[in-house]
Amino acid sequence: MAGGSAAVQGALWGTRVRDWAEVQEGTARPLFERVLDRTNVGSGTRFLDVGCGAGLACHLGATRGAEVAGLDATEPLLAVARQRVPTADLRVGEMEQLPFEDAAFDVVTGFNSFQYAARPLQALAEAKRVARPGAFVVVAVWGAPEDCQAAAYLAALRPLLPSPPPGAPGPFALSDPNVLRTLATDAGLKPGDPEDVSCPWIYPNLETALRGLLSAGPAVLAIQTSGQERVREATIRALEPFRTASGMYRLENKFRYLAGTA
Repeated sequence: MAGGSAAVQGALWGTRVRDWAEVQEGTARPLFERVLDRTNVGSGTRFLDVGCGAGLACHLGATRGAEVAGLDATEPLLAVARQRVPTADLRVGEMEQLPFEDAAFDVVTGFNSFQYAARPLQALAEAKRVARPGAFVVVAVWGAPEDCQAAAYLAALRPLLPSPPPGAPGPFALSDPNVLRTLATDAGLKPGDPEDVSCPWIYPNLETALRGLLSAGPAVLAIQTSGQERVREATIRALEPFRTASGMYRLENKFRYLAGTA
């Protein structure tokens, strides 16, 4: 689909797949668990995760008895997801044009995916289309910048990235509760109240932290633009305030989700 998200995002997030799956993806587990609880994902639930990545949320849904599907732009991440959830219907595709039938799912989630869409409103409208009437459609994004210590890491990457085009959204583009509600309403959803979930990023040592942080799409783009060593050094400097006396690293973060209904 012209103007979609997959061509750009797929290449970035497919570069360091094992590091993402083994280190960084799990930092969002409290958010996944809370959303699955809130939306009553359980036996027989038809559950779709849009931007499913390496499939941790899909795996958690499957362990609850759900019938799981997922979509991502990155085939290497989906290869990991297929190992984790062999029974899931996992497809490569565009958020803005989901390859699923109308009213096919009881719960549709997008964990830190819709803000990466070339057209977030179109992507969320597609999520509504594939949800049955009354089903939950969840948008999960970063919380407020002041509640995310990882904002220091993102700020460290910024000078090492190519200049964004005018009006390009940043990682916090959908974090404001009013922006989130408006997006959901414009997509045809009945928005619930946003809720914040604590998701600390905890790493046992510096090398593990670097494995996780440098596996994310923005870091990969920074490496492609400015080189591995500059990005590594900038990340180490950004992490230093979060090193504990034991040598671990802990960054306190809040992520936000809105559970709307189709």
